[in-house]
Amino acid sequence: MRVSIPRTMMILASTGIVALASTPGLDTSAMDRSVKPGDDFYAYANGGWMKATAIPADRGSYGVFAEVAERTNARIADLIDRVAKGRTTPSRDQALVRDFHASVMDVAGIEAKGLRPLKPVFKRIAAIHDRTQLARYLGDGLRADVDAFNATNLTTRNVLGLWVAQDLKDPSRYQPFLLQGGLSLPDKDYYLSEAPRMVALRKAYRSHIAGLLKLAQIPEPEAKADRILELETRIAQSHRNREDSGDVEKGYNPWTRADFDTKAPGLDWSAYFTAAGLGTRQDFVVWQPEAVVGLSALVASVPLDIWKEYLVFQALDRAAFMLPKRFADASFAFYGQTLGGVPQQRARGKRAVDLTSEALGQLVGKLYVHEYFSAEDKARVQAMVGHLLKAFERRIDGLEWMKPETKAKAKAKLAVMKVGVGYPDTWIDYAPLKINRKDVLGNLERIDRFELARQLAKLQGPVDRSEWVMTPHVVNAVNLPAMNAMNFPAGMLQPPYFDAHQPDVLNYGAIGAIIGHEISHSFDDQGALFDATGRLSNWWTPEDLAHFQASAAKLVAQYNSYRPFPDVAVNGKLTLGENIADVAGLAVAFDAFRLAQKDQPTPAGAFSAEQQFFLAYAQSWRDKAREPVLRRRILTDGHAPAQYRTYTVRNLDAWYAAFGVEPGQKLYLKPEDRVRIW
Repeated sequence: MRVSIPRTMMILASTGIVALASTPGLDTSAMDRSVKPGDDFYAYANGGWMKATAIPADRGSYGVFAEVAERTNARIADLIDRVAKGRTTPSRDQALVRDFHASVMDVAGIEAKGLRPLKPVFKRIAAIHDRTQLARYLGDGLRADVDAFNATNLTTRNVLGLWVAQDLKDPSRYQPFLLQGGLSLPDKDYYLSEAPRMVALRKAYRSHIAGLLKLAQIPEPEAKADRILELETRIAQSHRNREDSGDVEKGYNPWTRADFDTKAPGLDWSAYFTAAGLGTRQDFVVWQPEAVVGLSALVASVPLDIWKEYLVFQALDRAAFMLPKRFADASFAFYGQTLGGVPQQRARGKRAVDLTSEALGQLVGKLYVHEYFSAEDKARVQAMVGHLLKAFERRIDGLEWMKPETKAKAKAKLAVMKVGVGYPDTWIDYAPLKINRKDVLGNLERIDRFELARQLAKLQGPVDRSEWVMTPHVVNAVNLPAMNAMNFPAGMLQPPYFDAHQPDVLNYGAIGAIIGHEISHSFDDQGALFDATGRLSNWWTPEDLAHFQASAAKLVAQYNSYRPFPDVAVNGKLTLGENIADVAGLAVAFDAFRLAQKDQPTPAGAFSAEQQFFLAYAQSWRDKAREPVLRRRILTDGHAPAQYRTYTVRNLDAWYAAFGVEPGQKLYLKPEDRVRIW
């Protein structure tokens, strides 16, 4: 998620211990009743699960998201198997899924081919004899990145990435956005930080470079590894950090075609854009100008042979996971074990399902929703969306600090919000795509080029606000602030997040909080900068904006105080947008449940309706992560770790009343210190 999530109980006031009885849909076995809710609500709701659950050896983390994803992947594997073994001739779409999956599972063929699939790439790199040819090669490597405007995704492994999206100042047209790239490690700090752990990871990465080159029998691997790491480090020096990359106002930098030659000299931009399919384009948005300027200077100054060494390694490293086993194992040893702390590689069959789902997302999604997402489920979720939008509107009306003119514009934005549930209105047409069941790397290249062509074609047409950037079966959700639109995929609309057979209160505490979260993203620190049309425009009065920013600053400080490790704290600024959406989304979901159930009886069970709501929320966040994974998330992810997202409850008065939380308990906040933004 630019994204995000989720029972009469008697509290013994002196101890916080609760008397439990069965409550349908609530996992009471996951709780730890020895913990007071007001001391650690995450442990109270999930402590039993945390103690009983081990992270699988093939994962860096494990929790509800992973559980639901595993269920979804098992369903997809069964669907693919049925298509492959079906008695009737599959449709063309089904055949594409079947054949791509077969190409990933063609282990014998992959072993027999060795490095032959990469020979044409190596030959093209060897043929680079001047900087114009280098620019053409780099331009030909431009690829589409469809999930941008997210501080965790505003980078790409190619030297530059492309995102085609609605122009932020002219919502009537699409615009190409260029993103920084060129790094194999997750973030610039991995190259530049002198922290001992980062220094050790760089040393391991340098050994990985040399080891992979040795496996490929490329001469002088050690010396080349030094030069490749040095070039990536120099690229990293010009990159923006995660906080600034997530700042929409800093990111909107319109450049004309001529600006590239004057502002970023060194790269032959004419050759680059022609090779990229953008030769006639005259206007762009450069999201991180410093990175583009730095890249261009490096193209001009770094010896051509070093660039060629870097490109050979990049081609080899990116393909390694689908090359013979010795290459795939080397790739996992560094990226999985060393960088991710994952002891064991996932089984080939699971990786095949993952890759098929990612590469042919809407085709797999179409199979999934036909089988697992009913029209009744969609209608029920859409009804919840209606209650949530109404609740958000009422919260706007009830804001004492907001001026009437600002309220009117906020409500206008809410009124035209496009909320997609389950799957897109229109499916992608894959007719031009060719898949060869014996050529997995060729298939991946053709899929990349198909997607690039599809994105470039959008530049010639009108803006489609119904377009999805997520696949229908993914376990996630997203807000697209420039489009004033949201995607809630069918993959997310399953237990425990949503279950048509469980009490509504649990659905509102889980998926309702997610939907509320995504709605709230349109009014967070970045989303609030866009008006009802998606235009980047200040629609706030100065006084209202100052109040909003002061409340946001309190939330930054609140999250800065959370310290998962003695030497690492959560970055309140980096995670601000998600934290605002968590606070507002949970409050809106609570109001929406009350609105939806105003004439309904109180849900049965050992817990009050309010307690069921908050426990559903907390239990949907349970997650365990290995230390390297958690450290990387804190550094690079725009979301706070799950435990601290659960602590969102401490900003809602209703949580204090539901669980009798009192001064002196660790999560207690004075009423004036509770953050209330929407």
